Amino acid sequence: MADQTTEALYAALECIREDTLHRSLLPPFRKYRKTAWFQNWAETFRCTPQAVFAPRDFDQCKSILELAKREGKRLRAMGARHSPSDLWCTNEWMIRMDRIDRLIVWDSPKNSIVAPAGMTLHTLHRKLGINGLAMRNVGSISDQSIAGVISTATHGTGWDFPVISGDVLSLTILLANGEIVTCSKEVQQDLFLASLCGLGATGLILSVELQLERSFKLQESRERLPFEIVLKSLDLFAPASEHTRIWWNPQADTAMLMLASRSSAPLSPAKSSWFWGTVVGHWYLEFLLWLSLAYPDLTGWIGRFASGLDAKKVVVVDQSWKIFNLDCLFRQYTTEWALPASQAQSALSALRALLATEAKKPHGLRPHFPIEIRWSDADEIWLSPSYGRKTCWVGIVQYKPYGIDVPWRGVFDAFESIMLSHGGRPHWAKLHPLTPEQLGEMYPRFADFKRLLERVDPEGIWRNEYVRRHVFGEWEGQGADVYSKRVPR
Repeated sequence: MADQTTEALYAALECIREDTLHRSLLPPFRKYRKTAWFQNWAETFRCTPQAVFAPRDFDQCKSILELAKREGKRLRAMGARHSPSDLWCTNEWMIRMDRIDRLIVWDSPKNSIVAPAGMTLHTLHRKLGINGLAMRNVGSISDQSIAGVISTATHGTGWDFPVISGDVLSLTILLANGEIVTCSKEVQQDLFLASLCGLGATGLILSVELQLERSFKLQESRERLPFEIVLKSLDLFAPASEHTRIWWNPQADTAMLMLASRSSAPLSPAKSSWFWGTVVGHWYLEFLLWLSLAYPDLTGWIGRFASGLDAKKVVVVDQSWKIFNLDCLFRQYTTEWALPASQAQSALSALRALLATEAKKPHGLRPHFPIEIRWSDADEIWLSPSYGRKTCWVGIVQYKPYGIDVPWRGVFDAFESIMLSHGGRPHWAKLHPLTPEQLGEMYPRFADFKRLLERVDPEGIWRNEYVRRHVFGEWEGQGADVYSKRVPR
């Protein structure tokens, strides 16, 4: 394609452009009019790329790259746009990888597959289930693309289970020079370990080889306990099951302890009630949160009310991913930090004391619920928040009832201060304010990561605003242009 003219490349890629209207709909002096703009699921970030391409194969990906280089444009792969930050955003050229969805290579002896990078986890679960396979660990949602999960070291929970990137056997990547390479622990290890949490900056991930296991069921017990008991026994609860998760409700000072392990017991899914689950647990709860915008002191009562909705102990058995995944309710601001597991009890105690103090103030901080607590094993992925240490993840949310903006900065600032003072590292897919200098102190391989980017992508074609800001310290012109408190409907 290097011997093709620029005009020929434009013509060849016309059929996969998604940001334009055909010339026949517009005055003859304007061939195209830009119409594409995108927002994330939470409606907290948006961008208006200059061009959007949806390739159907790898050759088209290479053609897009060649054209971008000729035109001096940066490229960004867009996943499922579920990231609560602007990590996925660009105001230059964007590539949608979800149209390449048929490439799946099965390796039965290894219990592994090669899957397209743009496939969502929901789709992957269905395809795996048909063939008697499953991912070893999954996060609280499965809306993300495979590459998005990997590029941010997204995690599930499990004392002895790594982040999802830890189950990747190899990656096939389109580099900035137009070369397609496959890397692993055995081949181009540095590129592999950098790309397993590469923020989309090492190259365009085309396909992913994942380690799987045979389909399995999980038996999970869910019990609400006083948070005082959970906090005192945190180090015992964390490894008490294969997949331990805690939802702490600070208004009620209680926690839902969820212990899940593999089981051969008969299926016994959670019983659903349209009235309690939908009418009360969703519609009424969202209405109450909307009321709390005018009457902030209602937040405490709402939290205690929500805590009472699931006060009974239950035991459920279901297919693995159905236990891993949970309802995230409403659009929300969220941030999550990864603590050294040894610091979790101290950090949560400090957070509990802070929130108790704020609750007594007439105009104190009013966080929403739940505060989610999970674990992951140590790994060697350069920018993984679990790099080199057992990790406890702590995440908070501020819901946006009916999409309306809510106070959140004060809550997040106080939370982040406690996390930082206890050795925390931010989740890459979620909102955080850290500079390259701060991140360099947190990650022993941060400088290596930056050097690798300069080697494999010297012109920075894969670096969007987020990467330039947090990795290279290029803040100029960013902020208000990227962040939107509320996206217009």
